[in-house]
Amino acid sequence: MLTIIIPVFNEERTLLSAIERIEDVNLPMPFEIILIDDGSTDKTRQIIKTLDGRIKKVLTHDSNQGKGAAVRSGLSEAAGEIIVIHDADLEYDPNDWPRLLKEMESSGIDVVYGSRFLGNIEKMAFTAKVANKFLTFLTRLFFKVNLTDMETCMKMIRSEALIGLELQSNDFTIEPEITIKLLRKGYKILEVPISYSGRTLQEGKKIKTLDGIKAALTLIKYKLLQSKT
Repeated sequence: MLTIIIPVFNEERTLLSAIERIEDVNLPMPFEIILIDDGSTDKTRQIIKTLDGRIKKVLTHDSNQGKGAAVRSGLSEAAGEIIVIHDADLEYDPNDWPRLLKEMESSGIDVVYGSRFLGNIEKMAFTAKVANKFLTFLTRLFFKVNLTDMETCMKMIRSEALIGLELQSNDFTIEPEITIKLLRKGYKILEVPISYSGRTLQEGKKIKTLDGIKAALTLIKYKLLQSKT
């Protein structure tokens, strides 16, 4: 079974469409959706109530704790052998999942990332593109891995690998933390081209410049920790 973990914070405009997109995908295995409402203050909670029966489990944070905290809450309830973390903002297309699953099955590998930079990108701001490429460069430099998109939010991982990472991040630094800890445990990461359609801050994009700085500092922190061991 595939567990789909969806962290949600103030996504009243896109949440219903995100769920419908998932339901329309021709997946080769049964799936469950775990939705984490991370302290939404708009109409997200009212929309969630209309999804009764379509979501396996809804978890609620009383206040906004961050994407990492939401992901960790979702992991504690995951029952699938494979886990994919999916944002509800429509930037990533779940129709790419069957190809990731196929590659995972045929290769026998435990970790598959959807790479935006190997696929088709629409509407990614120049600054975001530079920041993503820089963070991936640091990952390649520090941890000797051939990746093109470390910050991708389409990460498909076997549950035994992901749950065993003992993740700690509360915010968007969950992305580099997942990658670094997988690499340090010896897991290989296979990349598959995916499609990506970005959105602007005005359209509700959550990640900001400060989050990029935090991600870089996270990479540096783990590199220094590695050097001391």
